[in-house]
Amino acid sequence: MRWSLKLGQVLGIKLFVHWTFLILLTWVFVMHLGSGDSAAAAAQGVLFVLVLFACVLLHEMGHALTAARYGVKTRDITLLPIGGVARLERMPTEPKQELLVALAGPAVNVAIAGLILLGWWAVMGRMPGPAAWETEFFPQLLAVNLFLVVFNMVPAFPMDGGRVLRSLLAQRMDYIRATLIAARIGQVIAVGFALAGVLAVGNPLLVLIGAFVFLGAQSEAQMVRVSRTLQGGTVHDAMITRFRTLSAGDPLRVAVHELLAGSQQDFPVVQGDTVVGLLTRTDLVHGLAQGHTDRPVSEIMRPACEVLTENDHLERSYELLRQQKCSTVPVVRDGKLVGMITLENLLEWVMVNTALRQAG
Repeated sequence: MRWSLKLGQVLGIKLFVHWTFLILLTWVFVMHLGSGDSAAAAAQGVLFVLVLFACVLLHEMGHALTAARYGVKTRDITLLPIGGVARLERMPTEPKQELLVALAGPAVNVAIAGLILLGWWAVMGRMPGPAAWETEFFPQLLAVNLFLVVFNMVPAFPMDGGRVLRSLLAQRMDYIRATLIAARIGQVIAVGFALAGVLAVGNPLLVLIGAFVFLGAQSEAQMVRVSRTLQGGTVHDAMITRFRTLSAGDPLRVAVHELLAGSQQDFPVVQGDTVVGLLTRTDLVHGLAQGHTDRPVSEIMRPACEVLTENDHLERSYELLRQQKCSTVPVVRDGKLVGMITLENLLEWVMVNTALRQAG
């Protein structure tokens, strides 16, 4: 995710924190000082937020590790002021698997709350009293973890509860229909979040969460529609076959000529018959801005995305274009470049085939 700082990597999963998280920590510190607390109390407030988000991170790792059991990789996890986001390559399309992946995150928070309660009982010999819930670090952390369980299980797709709802619906109906129903319910709840944030409690965070859920539900519903429409198609059906290539040794001025001469924006770079990279319009303009018109394309190009073959499924090309943020994926036959796949021509293929099915 853009504007994020990398924290490290665990079990092959990259961990990031969005820069706005630093604003949250600053706001917590200032709010404590503004309410008359000492600097030490303000620092403890910041520490509580950091520990809380460590629990959020473990929540997301629960999703990631459960998804890995079903062969689904997690690209990264990003911590935001409103929570965490684990970017799985895809959600399992088997409803029971999605159910377990969705429940894994809240289950981690239940486990954390249970461990805190057991630890408190072992040390104090009793349950936390009313005063402890309001003032003590660990009882408060226990309470927040239980709140995270309840909040995440709200059936607002694509939150955990919404994915649980979708998985249960998908066991009784078509996956697309289940997704659309879950998405509509999620959007209604998202509007409720936003209205509550504005009218009832005056909490801008609820408005932000509402917007996040609403747009997320819309995006996932569209993604599922496209993925299901692509089923049964092969890369050969939708690939671009009229295109221009560049040689690795061509100067950038040759790329400029090709860019202006047609509508193609990304150019496969070849060395002989082998694809060695991709020159995008953005990279070309960046190179020109540095005054490198005679610089060889090989020094500006980016490595090509994973290469597809003509017989690969269209769903695979869609996944590559979305997940690896590739604007163009080369298509080869016996190692020789024969076509290209872009998100634009994939969506055009979907549009044409949808119209043909309606006409039929």
